[in-house]
Amino acid sequence: MFRISIAMLALGLVACGAKSDPAPIAPDSAATAAHAGEPMAAPMAEASYPERPGAVARGDSPLTLVGDAVEVGQPMPPFVLTANDMSPLSSEQYADKVLVLSVVPSLDTGVCALQTRTFNQQASQLSDDVVIVTVSMDLPFAQKRFCGAEGIDRVITASDFKERSFGRDFGVLIKEMGLLTRAVFVVGRDHKVVHVEYVADISQEPDYDSALGAVSTAL
Repeated sequence: MFRISIAMLALGLVACGAKSDPAPIAPDSAATAAHAGEPMAAPMAEASYPERPGAVARGDSPLTLVGDAVEVGQPMPPFVLTANDMSPLSSEQYADKVLVLSVVPSLDTGVCALQTRTFNQQASQLSDDVVIVTVSMDLPFAQKRFCGAEGIDRVITASDFKERSFGRDFGVLIKEMGLLTRAVFVVGRDHKVVHVEYVADISQEPDYDSALGAVSTAL
C-alpha cells in the first residue's frame, strides 16, 4: 500500500491543468521518482491475465507486459482512473470525443516529461473535440505538482495507482516494475481504437506524427 508523506500531500494541493533530452530510464529511477520515497513495486503475479514476455524492453533488458495487447478496430476497454483531485476519471466522460491516451512509466523521468510536454503543445493546435490524457502510476499529488511546474494546461493527467485495471486491460502493465509501459492509443468518437503504439524500447519517445495523423483521420 502506498505511504503518502505530509510533504507530498501539501504539494499535491496545488492546482493543476486539466500535460532535457531523452535518456534511458535507470533501473530504479522510475519507481523512486514516481513515489518519492516509496520502495519499488515487487514483481507482480497476475494469474487472471495473460503475460507477454519480451513484449517491450528497457535497453537490452526485455520486459513482460500483463494483459492482452489492444488492437486497432476493437472497442476501447472501459476504464476508471484517478484524477489529480482524487476523483474518479472515467472513459464515459469522453463520449463523442476523439481520445488520445498517452501512457508513460513516470512523469518524473526525462522522456516521460518530454512526451507529455509534446502532446500538451500539440493539443493547442487541435480541436476541442480531441481530449489527451496522460496515464501513469504516479500518485495524483505528484501528477498535479508536475502540471504546475511544467505549465501543463491542455493535457489531463490521471493515475492508475489504485486498482491497476487500466494497465492490465490495455496490456501496458510491466510485470517486473509495477509501472506502465510507454504507449499511445487513439480512440475515435465511436470508442473504437484507431491507433496503437507499444513503444518497443521504453527509453524512447513514441511516434507523435502517426498518433496525430490518426487523430486527424478520426475527426
